[in-house]
Amino acid sequence: MGIAVIPPMSEAKLAVGFKQKSKLSSEIPSASIADIVFLLLIFFMTVTVFKEYQGLRVQLPTAKSTQKIEAKRDITYIWIDRENRLNIDDMIISMSEVRPVMSDKMIENPALIVSIRADERSKYGNVAMLMEELKEANALRINFATLSEG
Repeated sequence: MGIAVIPPMSEAKLAVGFKQKSKLSSEIPSASIADIVFLLLIFFMTVTVFKEYQGLRVQLPTAKSTQKIEAKRDITYIWIDRENRLNIDDMIISMSEVRPVMSDKMIENPALIVSIRADERSKYGNVAMLMEELKEANALRINFATLSEG
């Protein structure tokens, strides 16, 4: 028994008779990249949801006249529900934490307006204590959220 010697293959042909494929180019076609980026931009613009503070579930008292605040950026919301729980910008806190939290917020934005959304069944004593804590934190621009009558 002898050893069979296979002659060397040419680059164009393999042993079975198939032709070798040409090398693939490593370039990425860039003709449709702008279209893809534009479609992704439209997609993300339509599905993005901007966060609105949820706060606590409160039933606001009514008032004879109301005035709307236009600058939404400079407002921080404090909710007091009927169980007298406090919530500042979706963060449940105790009354003793109001002063440090609001002091930090006032340092970040001195033009900050505090909007108090107190349930009509919450105790007035807690609202008064909240106002004292806000005064100590130098948060003097206070708004009481109400519903308009009628």
